[in-house]
Amino acid sequence: MGADVNAADQRDMPRHRRALLIINENSRQGQEGAQAAVEALERGGIQLQREACGGSDELADTICGAAKSVDLVVLGGGDGTLSSAAPALIETGLPLGILPLGTANDLVRTLGIPLDVAGAAQVIVEGKLRRIDLGEVNGTPFFNVASMGLSVGMTRELTHDVKQRWGKLGYAVATSRALWHMRPFSAAIRSGDEVHKVRTLQISIGNGRYYGGGIAVEEGAEIDDGCLNLYSMEFAHLWKLALVYPAFRKGRHGMWKDVRTMRCREVEIRTGRPKKINTDGEITTETPARFRVLRQAVSVFAPATGSDNTNSAE
Repeated sequence: MGADVNAADQRDMPRHRRALLIINENSRQGQEGAQAAVEALERGGIQLQREACGGSDELADTICGAAKSVDLVVLGGGDGTLSSAAPALIETGLPLGILPLGTANDLVRTLGIPLDVAGAAQVIVEGKLRRIDLGEVNGTPFFNVASMGLSVGMTRELTHDVKQRWGKLGYAVATSRALWHMRPFSAAIRSGDEVHKVRTLQISIGNGRYYGGGIAVEEGAEIDDGCLNLYSMEFAHLWKLALVYPAFRKGRHGMWKDVRTMRCREVEIRTGRPKKINTDGEITTETPARFRVLRQAVSVFAPATGSDNTNSAE
């Protein structure tokens, strides 16, 4: 069930809205999509204040610095760019418009935003807001998923060159390379009073539905349901991963006995040695790790869903 509308989303925005526009032109479609996005937004009556896209700290500072002079933030880039902006979006309360210029664009898929720049810009112009949750691990917020194990190796292999050359197929290339070096690790998963000691290839904790180029964390997951969805891949043999992969695409991997699943609001994971954790495709922290859901943390422009958590900002 979707979240209730937050009072901050119920106020009318000015018809001539002022937007901070930041486009990561190093993203896979950044340079091609930038001009098309500018034209579509300006045709829709949005006044643009354009700033360069720096590193994660610079991006947050830019958003916070412009908070008093704009009504919304429009970000063009991939999931990593969006995730870097999350702390500033929480702090300022500015609503987020998304232009899908990355490789995977998993948050866009979760929200049902068109994958073409013109269609995504039109969603922003129409002004429908949706209040969504964020996940958080060790103080770092994320939109889609945080994970450790195989996914960290894949993140290291998924270089800028691989993304540029292979596009979404780069995820398969990076996964194949990471599997050569992958070894299972031991972990203790604590949720409430329950502790599960596991031997696993990967543990992932999802906030939204999609990650990794369209893989589903869980088929019924929603980004505003107030819950996190965890899975642990406890395969004795790596070849089983190929058999389970189709189920992962549909979010039905929990039907396999080798995949542990859990639905929770908070969870703690400890490992014998620190394990790196990636959040939305960027390595940001390590175990021991505490995960929690940040309820109704940010507002985003998204297509109307017919539920109470979507409303007009015009």
